[in-house]
Amino acid sequence: MLLDAVWIGIAFLLGLAARQVKLPPLVGYLAAGFVLYALNINPGEIINNFADLGVTLLLFTIGLKLRVDTLLRPQVWGVAFTHMGLITLLIGGGLLVLALTSLPLLTGLDLTTALLIGFALSYSSTVFAVKVLEDKGELDSIYGRTAIGILIMQDIVAVVFLAISAGKVPSSWALLLFLALVPARWLLLRFMDRAGHEELLVLFGLSVALGGAQVFDMFNIKGDLGALMLGVFLAPHRNASGLAKSLLSFKDLFLVGFFLSIGLRGIPDLEMLFMAALLVAVVPLKGALFFGLLTKFRMRSRTSFLSALSLSNYSEFGLIVAAIGAANGWISEAWLITSAVALALSFVAASPVNTAAHALYE
Repeated sequence: MLLDAVWIGIAFLLGLAARQVKLPPLVGYLAAGFVLYALNINPGEIINNFADLGVTLLLFTIGLKLRVDTLLRPQVWGVAFTHMGLITLLIGGGLLVLALTSLPLLTGLDLTTALLIGFALSYSSTVFAVKVLEDKGELDSIYGRTAIGILIMQDIVAVVFLAISAGKVPSSWALLLFLALVPARWLLLRFMDRAGHEELLVLFGLSVALGGAQVFDMFNIKGDLGALMLGVFLAPHRNASGLAKSLLSFKDLFLVGFFLSIGLRGIPDLEMLFMAALLVAVVPLKGALFFGLLTKFRMRSRTSFLSALSLSNYSEFGLIVAAIGAANGWISEAWLITSAVALALSFVAASPVNTAAHALYE
């Protein structure tokens, strides 16, 4: 019990410190993981359980916010897919060129590993963008909706990757599961009507997200994919946005476990820090590419500029992809830690820039 109080207290203090300097608390949670590793404190299985629950709830809440009509706009899906492909090739190719040097972290780097790292770093942060847009009261602006649409498309790609990486062959009964979703949706919407707007709605959401994920796992289908699908099914309901907001605190609480678990992998050395700094130098290029693609799709330069700034960072979803890669032996633990440091540094760089976004455009 005392051990739990220690790691929770360290996560709180460093998360609070990050917020005081206008950074997302997850930067503090990542630092807390490094501190716990240095102090040789391992909270054990509880961290992994928190991490799994956090990712499931993250996908469920994304599904609740998903609007198909927004995603069908070419400015959204066209920009999202084109940008991810180009950045994956750019970073992957750049790492292969750097592999010709004597940097130990790049020794033996092959094409597949380089492209996987590039793919993980092609994502932009949903958590960061939503925080920035909410702080400025511009979540419903044209550029805000465009940025969120692009992020959701990226998140869908991540879910597909997670499902494939699990290496599961769906059960022969899986077709029956998908057929059962049609009447189940009707039933879930009726329950959602009855749940109201208070604690019953929260309990309903947790039951659907976590219970639904377990049902999909029983049919050898990635549970996180099931949570996303169930969120999409409930998205048209009038209480969907209220449910997403109610689950936000739970999702954030459980995601603490994910970022702590990354920090507990080890402390970055000088070489990792140097490589992370190089990766952060690519972030302005990510933003410039977003701006160029959005204007090519006939969006106004101001809208394109503001959207691009909110997307100029690395992502917690990219970190999830990197963690899957490390777990499967596709990339090293050192690259996972390097990606985590690059994520944190990209938030540090992007925060003041986004705060002054309108002045920069002028």
